[in-house]
Amino acid sequence: MKTEQTDTGTLETWSVDEVDAALNAGDIALIDVRTAAEYTFEHIEGALLAPMSHFRADRLPSQQGKRLVFHCGSGVRSEKVARKCLAAGITPVAHMEGGFGAWKAAKKPYITTDMATGGLKVVEGG
Repeated sequence: MKTEQTDTGTLETWSVDEVDAALNAGDIALIDVRTAAEYTFEHIEGALLAPMSHFRADRLPSQQGKRLVFHCGSGVRSEKVARKCLAAGITPVAHMEGGFGAWKAAKKPYITTDMATGGLKVVEGG
C-alpha cells in the first residue's frame, strides 16, 4: 500500500492484489464510483455502486469494522472521491491503483453482461 499525507489526512492507494485479498477476507467495503452504465456492463462482484456524479460523503456506509476502498475505471475518479472523503473528515479511506482496468489486466474475476442473453455471467480471471 502506498500512502500520501494530505492536509486532511492520509490517502491510501492499494494494489489490485491488496484489494482482492481484503475483499475476499471481508475486511473492506469496495465502492465503485463509475457510472451506473459502466457498472451494469461489468463490475467486481460484491462492489457497491456510488457514482462519482452523485457522490455524497455523508451518505457512505458506516466504517464499523470495514475500511472503505474506492475504485473506478482507471484510478482517477476513485482518487478524487477518496480525497473528497478526507476533506469531509472521513478517514481512513483508500482507492485502488489502476482501477477496474488494472483488475482485469491482473486477471481477477468479475461480473459482465452476457450479450447473447442479457443476463450476468462471471468472467474467471486467469
